Order: sequence, then C-alpha cells, then structure tokens
Amino acid sequence: MSTSQNETPPLVVWLARTVILFFFRLVYKVTARGVATLPEGGFLLLPNHLTWIDAIILQAACPRPIRFIVWDHYYNSRRLAPIMRFFGVLPISNTRAKDTMKLSVEALKRGEIVCIFPEGSLSRSGTLLRLQRGYEIIARQAKTPVVAAWMDQLWGSIFSYRGGRFFWKWPREWRYPITVAFGASLAPRDAGIDVVRQHFLALGEQCYQERAFLRGSLAAAALRCLSSDGSLTVVVDGMDGSSLTRTQLLAASIALSRLLRAQVPERRIAIVLPSSKGAMVANLAVMLAGKVPVNLNFTAGRASIEACIRKAGIRCAITAGVVRAKLKDFPWPEREVLLEKIIPTLKPSAVRWGIAAKLLPYWLLRRIVGISEKGDREEAFLLFTSGSSGEPKGVALTHRNLLANANQFGEMLDLGPTDVIMGALPFFHSFGATVCLIFPMTAGIKVVTYPNPLETGKCADLIEAHKATVMLATPTFLRGYMKRAEPHQLRSAKFAVTGAEKLPDELALAFEKRFGVPVMQGYGLTETSPAASFNLPDNPEVADQPTSRLGSSGKLVAGLAAEIRDPETDAPLSLHTTGMLWLKGPNVFDGYLDDPARTADVIKDGWFRTGDLARFDEDGFLFIEGRLSRFSKIGGEMVPHETIENKLVELLGLTSEGERIIMLTSTPDEAKGEALVILTTRPLDTKTIRDQLTAAGLPNLWIPKRIQQVEKIPILASGKLDLQACKALAEKS
Repeated sequence: MSTSQNETPPLVVWLARTVILFFFRLVYKVTARGVATLPEGGFLLLPNHLTWIDAIILQAACPRPIRFIVWDHYYNSRRLAPIMRFFGVLPISNTRAKDTMKLSVEALKRGEIVCIFPEGSLSRSGTLLRLQRGYEIIARQAKTPVVAAWMDQLWGSIFSYRGGRFFWKWPREWRYPITVAFGASLAPRDAGIDVVRQHFLALGEQCYQERAFLRGSLAAAALRCLSSDGSLTVVVDGMDGSSLTRTQLLAASIALSRLLRAQVPERRIAIVLPSSKGAMVANLAVMLAGKVPVNLNFTAGRASIEACIRKAGIRCAITAGVVRAKLKDFPWPEREVLLEKIIPTLKPSAVRWGIAAKLLPYWLLRRIVGISEKGDREEAFLLFTSGSSGEPKGVALTHRNLLANANQFGEMLDLGPTDVIMGALPFFHSFGATVCLIFPMTAGIKVVTYPNPLETGKCADLIEAHKATVMLATPTFLRGYMKRAEPHQLRSAKFAVTGAEKLPDELALAFEKRFGVPVMQGYGLTETSPAASFNLPDNPEVADQPTSRLGSSGKLVAGLAAEIRDPETDAPLSLHTTGMLWLKGPNVFDGYLDDPARTADVIKDGWFRTGDLARFDEDGFLFIEGRLSRFSKIGGEMVPHETIENKLVELLGLTSEGERIIMLTSTPDEAKGEALVILTTRPLDTKTIRDQLTAAGLPNLWIPKRIQQVEKIPILASGKLDLQACKALAEKS
C-alpha cells in the first residue's frame, strides 16, 4: 500500500474540490454548525452514514480538506479508483486494516483531518447502527482529538435507502436542505462507543430542532394535507361503516370551527367522545378555531375528571347525546355542544367550504379560514396522564411537540398511501391522540376508528374488512385478540405496535406464531408526545442491520437524545449501564399545566427525567428495566416488581395469552419500609411460591410476604395497569 499521503498536487486538488462543491451547492443547501470549535490541527472525524454522497456533504460543510477511509472494494473499482487516488482516499480491508491505521495515524500527526464512518456501512433503516471500535485504535495511537459529526435530513433523500431502494426517487425539493453539526472535541481516551453514540444523539437532536416544519401549526399542517387529493378516504367509522374523505373532514371541521370561534370565548374546549369520525371532526374544528382540544378520559372517576376540568379551565364540552346519556355521573361543564344537533345545521356551510377546499390553493384557503401558519412552542393539545400512579397531571403539548412526533412516527415506520391504521385507541390517551388522530390528518394516512379497543373481536372484523396494515395495541389488547380473533382476519396486517406497558416476550412470540403478525414493542410517555422508540420489522435483505430485538423497546425516534443517569444523584452514567433514562428532543413537553414544582422535578436544562430505569445495548436498542414507581425500597435496596413478576410467570408456567393473572405491588411496612404483595386471579400457596423463588436464587428481600387472590387485576382504559387500584386492593387486607 503506497498511499502514504495525497500525491496529487495540492493546488490541483483544491481546484477540483472547488469545482465539485460549486455544482453540488446548486442542488443541495448545506448548513454547517460547530465549525468554529473544530480543532486547528489533525483530528479524527466520525460521522453518521446514510447516503452515497456523505463524503461530499461533509466536505461541503468543512472548511478544510478531509481524507476519507473507505473499503478497498470501492477504492479499487475501475470507475472510482482514479477519483479515490486523486483525492488521497485511504483504503481499508479486513486483511490489511493495520496498514490503513498506520497511514491514518501518520496523516493525523501531520495535522490532517481523517474521516472514518464508525458504523462501517450505510444505514438501511435510517437509524444509527452499532459503532465499530476500530476508530478507537487510530485515535489513541495518533493522540489526536475525536470529533463526532451528524448529517441531518438525509433519510428519504435520493441517495438514501428509504423506500427500499437507492437513487430511484424524486427529489423532495430543489436545493435540498441538509444540516451538518460538528460536536465538541473528545480526548482519545474518552471517545468510547457509548460516548460517541451519546454525542451522535445529542447532535441529531440539535439538528432536528432546526427543521423548519416544527415552527408550523397543527391546523395549518392538517389544512395543507386535507386540501390535497381531497377525494381520498381519510377516516372510516367502525361503528356504522361510514367514512369521510379528506375534503369532507376538512369542510365539516371548518364549518364547526366558525361556530366555535363565535360562541366559545375560552381558550380550551373539552371533547367527550369515543374514537370516531365525529371525534376527529370535533378535534380538528377546535384546532381550526385557534383553540386547544382537551380530550377528557370519561372512563376515569368523577373526582379525577373534575380535577382535569378545573385545571384546564373548561367551561364548554363537545359531545353527543348518546354519550351524555351513558355517562350518568360525569361532571359536565356549564355548556355543551351536541354534535348530532349542530352538524345538520352546518351542512350548507360545509358544502361551501368543501367547494372552496377543492378550488382554492392552500395559501389562499388558509388566509380565508384565518389559520396561523406558525404555532411552534404554543400550546396545541392538552392531555392528562392516566393517573396510574397518582392524580392526573396536565401535559400541555405544543405544536412543535406533536408535529415532531407525528413526523417521527411516520418516518420510523415508513408508512405510505396504501397503509391503513386500525385506530381503536382512545383520543384521551397520548398514543391514540398522536397516531390515530393527528398523524392521519397531517400525513393523509387512512385510519379506521372504533370506540372500544377491548372489543377485539369487532376490531378483528374491521381489520379484515378494511385490510388494515398497521395495528396499534397494548399487551392487554393483544391478549384479547389471542382469545377472540382468527388468523385470517389479521392477514393484511404488516405488524402490530404496542406500548403503554411492558410486552412479555412469550406473548409477542405467541401472537406472531398464531397470526403471522410481528409485534413491535415501543416506548413512550404522554410527556414525549408520546412515541420515543420503536422496534421495526427486520429486513431479511440486510441481516446485519437488525431493527428489532426481543425484549427491547426498539431504537430511539429521530431527533431524540438520551442520557442514563444515577437515579439518586443524577450523575451521568454510560448508556450501557442501567440507570434513570433522561430524554431531550422536539417531542418532549415543556412542563405540566400550572404546576411549576412538578415541572422542576422532571425537567432540568431541557432534559426530561422519565422515571424509568433503562439501558441501551451496543446496537442502540433501548431496554426498559422498570418504572421507578414499580420498584420498592426495602431495607435500603431497590426491588424491581417486573423482574419478580417475570420470574413468577416462568416458575409457575403461567401464560400471557389471556387476561393478566398476576402482578406485584407493595404495602407500607414499619420494619423495612415496604412489603411485597402478589395480586393474582388464581389460588396460589404462599409457602410454595416463597420456596420456589428462593430456589430460583432470588434474594430474600425480593420474596413477597403474602399473596392476595383478587377477582381481576385492575386495568385502565388505556390498557395500563391501574397501579393505584392495585395498591388499594393490597392494602385492604
């Protein structure tokens, strides 16, 4: 190997590079961040890798020449070899890696910039791959700084693999915008793969926050989407089979929004409706009226609902007569808008708005309707936490939060115009609000609504009838499908996405075996709008780039940064160590409604303390080890409830295919702080269980003191465990 340095005359290289970058900048608009802090001498550059033109993009962003390390089969190809040699590229192979490392070290010591892509190959999923450790050797031998770099907005561009192919895609816009962010210098000894990954995530978050669409508003995004291709169906109501096209949904919503503007002076309007086309019209109308929708959890207790209404300052609710008749004990506000009475009177207006939506361009329609194009960090949607572990908290999500998360969800799952979402999740639940309501109306994806996700037999009928490709569920709802659905009914589904609670591995495997539908566990919180991570179906063509991992919650969505910190001191830990998960990104909320004390407890310098204990593996998969509220502090030691539950399921041969039959909670204990209690729907002998857990090697502190048989394990309407109700049951006896 004779490439000791670039042998082409520097002036010739400079001239060629200048000409190439001139034409490149006619097509791409590259914005560089962090250039001023780049080291003056030699340093090792570590970028992410998404497209075939990453080298040109990096060179366009960096003011100094970069020498790239590439695989030798590209370096030696007949077409590329002359170009590679001209620009002093350093070839690397598995058999001669040491030679390349030696040349790289020499170049770095001469003060040059050497770039190696630490993922080792192009990402074909859009997510960050496992980082290879070879760069660590180069950096330590050269004793030069290491700088991470992040190239943003490349996934979906012509030279990326999104859509299952390189090259053959239309450009999304002329002078395609790209942001390149250079990170802070790292000393070689500090540049381990966990630290570099953390820098990548942080840089990705900074870049994503600069995306222009985040400054927009939900109403404008919905108007833009629904006013195009207006004849396409966007929502099917599973109760009666009726549907709305984009134009019909938009026209009805605009007509209702005019009435709300005129008659409701308050900023927030409650919506008390199950998932349905009527609920979609109501929510969109409130947004088009420039107000904030508040979907109330009508399955909660009266005291909880009253607290939500009081905190939100609600004085008007949109509902339906049939809903009002069923909710006998609901604390209705002073004014109500009944859809079945109002909508018929709005039909002439809706017809006129439908014609306008078909004929007028978006920009003119937006001005006539009176919608602001800018929303950004203003409150757009108010949700209340489920109250599974305390009084509901108001989570005021901004336009930026929800626009980001809808985009993150769509980008991660790569959904297209032929996809259909089975949307039986309630809109008062964050997952239902974002994925079944906001995402369809801003991305134009068809959704089938149904008011009760527990009626899995009916949901299976709808999946079959409308050929739904995406199922959204919780483990509780999956168990219902196992009991009430037939395999042929779910044939059209490509995958099921679950959240809200931990997915038992045996349930995921059993579901896929029965229906042939892979179950993709995700992770999210109301405070993250909610989607934070997903597993994705693996691509058999790229076996070395896994996109799912059993037991994990998948990889983080684009633009979300993560840190692992000590649960008690908040001191930073390695991403690969179990600790408290902190998140930062455009989908992370700004704070709780009128509750600065609680906000200060969970948000510090823009970082959100999730309350979940977690770790990442080297491929970037997130493993949630347990909710802090699902730990007991016994004798000064943190005892994980879910770990003990899983061990009980394993020892007793229990199945997760049916209803949940066991859970662990705790009661106060004078001697050790807390005492563990098993709640179960089956008769179990306390001594036998204690002996089995001891024999399995569990510490004595982890052995529950008693077992309490109950008729049913309490579950919230969202599918989550009702932790408060479980604890109350345990404390009764």
